[in-house]
Amino acid sequence: MNETDFQLFLWLMSGMAAIVFVALQFVKAGYGIFRTPSWGWTVPNKVAWVLMEAPVFLVMLLLWNRSDAGCSLPALLFFLLFQLHYFQRSFIFPLLLRGKSRMPISIVAMGVVFNVLNGCMQAGGLFYFPPEAYAEGWGYLSHAWVWAGILLFFLGMAVNIHSDRVIRRLRQPGDTAHYLPAGGMYRYVTSANYLGELLEWTGFALAAHTAAAWVFVLWTAANLIPRAAAIHHRYREEFGQAVGKRKRIIPYIY
Repeated sequence: MNETDFQLFLWLMSGMAAIVFVALQFVKAGYGIFRTPSWGWTVPNKVAWVLMEAPVFLVMLLLWNRSDAGCSLPALLFFLLFQLHYFQRSFIFPLLLRGKSRMPISIVAMGVVFNVLNGCMQAGGLFYFPPEAYAEGWGYLSHAWVWAGILLFFLGMAVNIHSDRVIRRLRQPGDTAHYLPAGGMYRYVTSANYLGELLEWTGFALAAHTAAAWVFVLWTAANLIPRAAAIHHRYREEFGQAVGKRKRIIPYIY
């Protein structure tokens, strides 16, 4: 793939994100609280998350190894940040899950397709068609906005991991019921885990400064914002006034 083809790929991914955003206004992705038998065969959540998230970790590792990027900065730093998230998401997060929830194979398959495409997209932006500023090497890391992005990335990761922990602690082993989470950023929004992920990838894009990273932010927003709205609506139906003044995904705003 040459650079022109890669830019076209980014535009296609952006267009697909817009389509997904519109589609999710009408269809609730059938996992978690919205899983129904109509989504077909299922697998245990632990298996599903490994199958769905591990491909992007492996694709990035493979494409980094096949590139000429090696250990050059700043590409290596952003590669490691990306891999840190997906190592936790692919191999640690699933092992910590409680309960006996299941995920439709169709959802897993869609997740695998996106993650493979995203791995190709991020590898292209970091290793094969990086910004010209990457030629500065260590000098690139002297920019204040790079460190602001890195700090935002780790802040988002902390919010995401803590929020997932809050959700896990709501259930006992074998439990499949749903509960209204509280504590941490759940004091401000009903989808604090999604808030964390949105912050994480916005910080990553700010620091890495690649078009591919910003397209990923677009995809993250297109996927998580409609789902956060649907979850908020469901919580309002099930828990009523207990939801309080919490917003959906962005504190005090939405």
